[in-house]
Amino acid sequence: MVKLTPELIQTSAQHTNPVRDRELDLRGYKIPVIENLGATLDQFDCIDLSDNDIRKIDGFPLLKRLRCLLLNNNRVCRFAENLQENLPQIEELILTNNSVQELGDLDPLASVKTLRVLSLLNNPVISKKHYRLYVISKLPQLKLLDFQKIRMKEREQARKVFKGQKGHQLAKDIGKKSQTFIPGAGLVEKKTGPSVDDVAAIREAIANAKTLEEVERLNQMLRTGHIPGKDKRKPDKKEGISENNGAMVFGYRYMVKDL
Repeated sequence: MVKLTPELIQTSAQHTNPVRDRELDLRGYKIPVIENLGATLDQFDCIDLSDNDIRKIDGFPLLKRLRCLLLNNNRVCRFAENLQENLPQIEELILTNNSVQELGDLDPLASVKTLRVLSLLNNPVISKKHYRLYVISKLPQLKLLDFQKIRMKEREQARKVFKGQKGHQLAKDIGKKSQTFIPGAGLVEKKTGPSVDDVAAIREAIANAKTLEEVERLNQMLRTGHIPGKDKRKPDKKEGISENNGAMVFGYRYMVKDL
C-alpha cells in the first residue's frame, strides 16, 4: 500500500482527457485512504483513483472545481455525510466494481444535489430488491444510473412504490445500512485490465463510432469497467445508446495509450 501524500500527488501524471477535463491520474497505487488532496490546489476537473484499496469516500478538502471522481475497482462501502460541502460541483461518481452492500449505505448521496451520473455496476447492492427504484427515489437529481437513462416512467413508479405510510415503511425496511465492517469481507474480485479479447472489442467499438456525439458518449463510458458485448443488459436504442457505443472499459487511457 502507498499513502496518498502531497509528494505523490505532485509527481503523478496530469493531462487533459478525451472529454477535455483536466485530470489527475492516481490509479493503481493501492491507496487505502483519501487524504492530502489539498495539494492539488483545486486544479482538476477529474481525479482518477481507480485500482486502489479505498473503502470510504471521505477526506476531501474543499474542491470547488472537481466534477468527476473515478473510483473503479476499489473496496468502497461507505460514504461521508458532507460530500456536497467539500465537493460543491461534483456531477459524476463512477464506482464500478466496489463493495457497496446495502441500499441504506447510499443515503448520504441524497444530499449531493449536483450529482447527475452514478455507476454502481458490479457492487453487491445492485442485486437488492427495488434497487433501481430506491436509488431513483432517494437521488432524484440523477440523470444516469449505471449508464442507463432514468426515464419519467421510472420516476413515477418510484414515487408510487414509496408513497404514503406503506411506502415510507418499505423504504425503511429495505434501506438498512451495513453493520460493522469486516476488512476483506464480501469484496468483489478486482480486475486489473483488459484481455486480448477485450482490446479487440474496444477497437471495434471505437471504429464504429461515426459521429461526434457518439465519440463524446463513448469517451464518457470508457471511464468505467465494462467491455463491449459483456454487459447482459442491453441499452435502450431509443435513448440513443447503441450496443457499439456501450463500450465501457477500465479507464479511457487504455484506449489512448495501450491500443
